[in-house]
Amino acid sequence: MDSTPLPRSPAQAAGDEGPPGAGACHLPRQSTAALALLALGVVYGDIGTSPLYAVKETFDPRHGIAFTDANILGGLSCIFWALMVVVSLKYVTLVLRADNRGEGGILALLALASAAPGPRSRARAAVLAAGLFGAALFYGDAVLTPAISVLSAVEGLEVGTTAFRPYIVPISTGILVALFLIQRHGTGVVGLLFGPVCAAWFAALAAAGVWNIARHPQILAALDPRHALDFATSHGAASFLVLGSVLLAFTGAEALYADMGHFGRRAIRLAWFGLVAPALVLNYFGQGALLLGERAALANPFYLAFPGWALYPMVALATAATVIASQATISGAFSLTRQAIQLGYLPRMAVVHTSSKAAGQIYVPAMNWILLAVVAAAVAGFGSSSRLANAYGVAVMGTMLATTLLAFFVIRHAWGLPLWLCVAATGAFAAVDLAFLGSALHKVLDGGWFPLAIGAVVFAVMKNWKRGRERLLSQLQATSVPLDAFLASLFSDPPVRVPGTAVFLTATPDSTPHAILHSLKHYGALHERNVFLTVEFTDAPWVPFGERVSCERLGHDCWRVRVRYGFMNRPDVGGALELCGPAGLVVDPMAVSYFLSREKIVAASREPGRLARLRAALFAAMARNAGSVTDFFQIPPNRVVELGSRVEI
Repeated sequence: MDSTPLPRSPAQAAGDEGPPGAGACHLPRQSTAALALLALGVVYGDIGTSPLYAVKETFDPRHGIAFTDANILGGLSCIFWALMVVVSLKYVTLVLRADNRGEGGILALLALASAAPGPRSRARAAVLAAGLFGAALFYGDAVLTPAISVLSAVEGLEVGTTAFRPYIVPISTGILVALFLIQRHGTGVVGLLFGPVCAAWFAALAAAGVWNIARHPQILAALDPRHALDFATSHGAASFLVLGSVLLAFTGAEALYADMGHFGRRAIRLAWFGLVAPALVLNYFGQGALLLGERAALANPFYLAFPGWALYPMVALATAATVIASQATISGAFSLTRQAIQLGYLPRMAVVHTSSKAAGQIYVPAMNWILLAVVAAAVAGFGSSSRLANAYGVAVMGTMLATTLLAFFVIRHAWGLPLWLCVAATGAFAAVDLAFLGSALHKVLDGGWFPLAIGAVVFAVMKNWKRGRERLLSQLQATSVPLDAFLASLFSDPPVRVPGTAVFLTATPDSTPHAILHSLKHYGALHERNVFLTVEFTDAPWVPFGERVSCERLGHDCWRVRVRYGFMNRPDVGGALELCGPAGLVVDPMAVSYFLSREKIVAASREPGRLARLRAALFAAMARNAGSVTDFFQIPPNRVVELGSRVEI
């Protein structure tokens, strides 16, 4: 027997979207400036629309803090320093360095961090739990971002006339429904407008800020951190509670890290320091300056910061910007879903690639309709951006805290930095995250329960699917015959051979697939060439072509083939077989039959405990409704033979 790692095929037909570090869209070939422009919409759409509601919620009279000049300076100072500490220092300076072969996002960070403490460490279990719950909370963010962003933009119509008030929710819902309906067509054409529209948006933010600051320049005193410190400590419990509104200024910061693989850290940093941060700071200070001169502007300080003639153009521009922010979050949910599927945390779902040029543009139909239903329910149920703001902070801060905890394990174990430095760096950020999370948790009864409920459901589904798959594989291995022993016994009295190639997909490469046992039982014959193929997904985002496939001769023209994909690769079994040619396994695609074992999973009635039986039943239901194997691995459906078996767990 020999096991041969194979070189890259000239056909390049292995389902790869790009080399490691290239990202899903091949964008690193463009200049940093061009990437920074594109990043404005995808990366900064969410945080860029925060001025629509952050200042208004920070100075909400319900917090119980007097609306004085000193408190306006203090509140603006808190917003400014929160942006500097959380976004500029934590994400732009530290977290962007913790890339997983060029890719970012909480699951990429989880894969990197979980390998650091060791496979059987108790710390690894804690890391996995924190990372999974952070990822689960991202789905809560994916629901709330479109809802609050679009609602807050459309609410600008009320500034011009109260006649629009009854139509705010229907208009917002209509925009969101239209947004989800176009997902299946892809966003390539619309995506070309993302950068320019967001550039215009940030320019408008900066212009309004400069105009209002010029009228009340004393607002610049808020740059002094002493105002923030005084504001956060001088009002007792109210100071702590108001942090739950201040955090709205940096919602969307997680996107800086999640989209690093598409644009690279240099472009993201250039966009932040070159345009986004200055525009946001100017606009926030402009709104504060407006409030110093006109207390009544608190009704909607964002829109009232613009001249009257600019109101409706800004409503249109804000709506476009919030749609872009929503699109970025929806695309992020699709990407996270694909990563979770390939890392084994979610059952298979259909993944449609909507662009032949940009493989990062994907569409997950099941997730799209689930998100639409929950987003529409959130808009109708909460009814206003202010009420949604109560729910928003919990999901955002939960994910951010998980990112901080995972970053500790990466910089300590993967980078090997001294313990004191790791504790000092991540400990300071964790303290900030915990303060903001604590302030958000007091709003649990006012809406914060909503993203927590979404996160809890998704976490339970992920955890249960992972545990169920591990139990299923363990049971299959325990009841299977070792492949080498089976082949030795089989060829001691060889069966009839028929022309063609049979490919048996199996999750346990050292065990005999049930499909070949059923095939021999029903047909009494064996193909002239037999391939036992296992697809493995690694913790790396990309697996290079040179490391993609390994072939092992088992004798009698039987082969064991292992195909390895990263969680960002696009699986393609047929394409992977083409890579086997240099090892001597030459396969004619038109003469291949794929044999799949379809397990009918049933929950064991003898499972001890009601909760255990419930988990088993849930896993069995998810397995029955999982997406097609043939679609997921891009196997021609007219060349597939499925043979079933019953497995009790």
